[in-house]
Amino acid sequence: MKKLWLVLFAMMIAAIGWAQAKKNNLPQPDIEFKVLEHDFGQVKEGTSPSFDFVFTNKGKGPLVLTNVRASCGCTTPHWPREPIMPGDTAKITAVYNTKGRPGNFHKTITVQTNDPDERLVVLIIKGNVVRGNEKETPRKMPVKSPVRRE
Repeated sequence: MKKLWLVLFAMMIAAIGWAQAKKNNLPQPDIEFKVLEHDFGQVKEGTSPSFDFVFTNKGKGPLVLTNVRASCGCTTPHWPREPIMPGDTAKITAVYNTKGRPGNFHKTITVQTNDPDERLVVLIIKGNVVRGNEKETPRKMPVKSPVRRE
């Protein structure tokens, strides 16, 4: 019985090795980003700043972005749905909605790829949303009428 288990185990290891060797013979994509993080600095509330995360397929096979998702609804990513061929460059545009969100922000965008070495890549945008100048957007204060007491 021990010999049977040993033979089965050896066959399983050989099958895994064969599958790995077969996979390595196929041309593989290789995603490479210019930058993984962008700091917007101070941005005015009510604007929608955006940044293009540029990447290149340095591999020998087509690169496919299988999914790109933001950490919250205030960040919208736009990405290419078609395969990126070897040597080609593309971009993921991250747009942040600042409306009603004063203060510091730090958001992530998770990119899923078919690159065997980089299945997941995390991109970061950050910055500080500041309110507009009070003189530009004056607030109307309620006027109270004086109360007479007799």
